[in-house]
Amino acid sequence: MTSKKKRKPVVDRAMCAACGECAETCPRIAITIRNGIHAVVDYSQCVGCGACAAVCPASAISMKMEAE
Repeated sequence: MTSKKKRKPVVDRAMCAACGECAETCPRIAITIRNGIHAVVDYSQCVGCGACAAVCPASAISMKMEAE
């Protein structure tokens, strides 16, 4: 049996400026800004498109591969 891999965004909380660009860009509304401190991804809604990582001005979001 082969495992299916999926990309997922990972937020570096130390680098996140909580600007909200990722949340505004996400087509699935899977990202929120928690307490004005950092971005949080709802992986049950995320489709791994990478739009959030592409717009992050602080480069705080990276796309990682994860086995399903």
